[in-house]
Amino acid sequence: MENTALNSECCIVDGVSNEEKKGHLIPNGNGHQHRHSRASGTIPPPVVRAEVPERDMWTRQMDFIMSCVGFAVGLGNVWRFPYLCYKNGGGVFFIPYITIMLTGGIPIFFLEISLGQFMKAGSINVWNIAPLFKGLGYASMVIVFYCNTYYIMVLAWGFYYLVKSFTHTLPWSSCKNPWNSENCIEIFRHDECRNGTIGNATFGNMTCEELATGRSPIIEFWENKVLNISSGLETPGSINWEVMLCLMATWVIVYFCVWKGVKSTGKIVYFTATFPYVVLIILLIRGVTLPGAHDGILYYLKPDWSKLASAQVWIDAGTQIFFSYAIGLGALTALGSYNRFNNDCYKDAFIISLINSGTSFFAGFVVFSILGFMASEQGVDISKVAESGPGLAFIAYPKAVTLMPIAPLWAALFFFMLLLLGLDSQFVGVEGFITGILDILPGKYYMRYRREITVAVCCGLCFIIDLSMVTQGGMYVFQLFDYYSASGMTLLWQTFWECVVVSWVYGGDRFMDDIARMIGYRPFPLVTWCWKFVTPCVCMGIFIFHLVNYKPLTYNKVYVYPWWGEVIGWCFALSSMLCIPATVIYKMFRAKGTFRERWLHLTKPVWGAHHLEYMSPDADIKSLASLTPGSEDNKVIIFESVM
Repeated sequence: MENTALNSECCIVDGVSNEEKKGHLIPNGNGHQHRHSRASGTIPPPVVRAEVPERDMWTRQMDFIMSCVGFAVGLGNVWRFPYLCYKNGGGVFFIPYITIMLTGGIPIFFLEISLGQFMKAGSINVWNIAPLFKGLGYASMVIVFYCNTYYIMVLAWGFYYLVKSFTHTLPWSSCKNPWNSENCIEIFRHDECRNGTIGNATFGNMTCEELATGRSPIIEFWENKVLNISSGLETPGSINWEVMLCLMATWVIVYFCVWKGVKSTGKIVYFTATFPYVVLIILLIRGVTLPGAHDGILYYLKPDWSKLASAQVWIDAGTQIFFSYAIGLGALTALGSYNRFNNDCYKDAFIISLINSGTSFFAGFVVFSILGFMASEQGVDISKVAESGPGLAFIAYPKAVTLMPIAPLWAALFFFMLLLLGLDSQFVGVEGFITGILDILPGKYYMRYRREITVAVCCGLCFIIDLSMVTQGGMYVFQLFDYYSASGMTLLWQTFWECVVVSWVYGGDRFMDDIARMIGYRPFPLVTWCWKFVTPCVCMGIFIFHLVNYKPLTYNKVYVYPWWGEVIGWCFALSSMLCIPATVIYKMFRAKGTFRERWLHLTKPVWGAHHLEYMSPDADIKSLASLTPGSEDNKVIIFESVM
């Protein structure tokens, strides 16, 4: 819908900082008209602005880049991508991964940060660009709230392991602890039993039959000590107070990272986003010097060309892109909203995306060099030790460090890296949620400590919900959140509608004109085609695949969730997905006039004051939307950059 971008009825919803007023937009080369009107005495109408505080800005542009890197580069880059690469044909997996990265990941990533920068708003008010679809903002707020609630549990567990690493002997390295069962075995000889090398003989006073039922001390530490897991979701049990204290400490850290806004967040990410790379390099140097590391890296990269014909490989590549790029959560939009209006977000999107994917590739060498060593030490195939997700972080790697000299040092380094990788993703996610909340609060309710109070309420509410995950049945609750609330289906549904609204309702070419006015040049035309056709098809294709191949949730492939547990899970998923159609129906029903009149009225953008600040006061106000690719008017777009 090629509606008029700015007109006499447009609404002014926010102000613009003094720093940004230094930039000037000269649309379509009409600067001479502007000087003539001033000389003739024509005075432009005053801009009426609400009494609200100026929006925070990044102190320097590197703050924004580091925050995006810290948010997007998280645990999935370390514990999910390497496993998917090994599982889906090694080096062959890079073909579908890079293809979907270029046609889906980067275009959506660029769309979200440029939309936030253009609208100067968080995840809800950013959809003033097409108010009928403001449900997209509510949906992203619901999803990021769920993420903030359950994701921090991984950090709490990592914090717990980090504390337990500061001992002479790692507590998960032996069977001499109160939480160990009678079946705990420190050394396994399963292969010898299967190959008949020891037959029915005994090993450590146990027969092969008894060895087959043995349990590793690492698994028993995880399930009996950390989780103290119950028999099922219906048995919540008692709270693990040690883990709860770790959870509380993590939330306190997150609060003090976020409470002052981007001025403080932008400084903290310099450490939380960069130090994990230092640890990864140290672990890689250590890993490649271990016996068996070479075999592990070969397993990681060895190409299996037959996998390209498998639909599952392409689905895994697409799902990993959408997860690791953190799109659909609204947090990237919030981060982009703190940029200066004429920041080159197009270049930033490519830089951050390449760092993200490069980190995933690099982490694979670290993970598989250590898994190769672990397989070599145990005399088993690497497929027996390859894990992803929490299984890699809390079972496979802790087991590997027990085989190394100076085990506590390597354990502490790994879990410190794990904590930092998740911590910046967590507090940037909270920042995105807080930005959305503060944007919708009316200016008349502004108070001095409004932000600090809002952050405290948000963190406190999430902590209360998290108490259900530090009980004996907490792992089952955690899996419900992880499987349904921020699953592939909800994120794919969200990104599909983002593309549709921007490219078809507001207008893809029209938004590209707006971006050109911000950054001073027009991005590559393929981006618009991706927004219009390729990315929505990719999103919907993977969404349908997930829906058709849906399987009920289980824990360890043994425990099947009760029916009411699945109902709760689907309520999590639908609570965000239904925000979009429900808001459209509600707004259309409340509006007056014919269907066409309602549509035109509800899809008319609500502009902020900064859009008018960048327009020449007497220039043709329709010109912000009148440019078309290849037209004569599109040849000159001039900015005075505040950079």
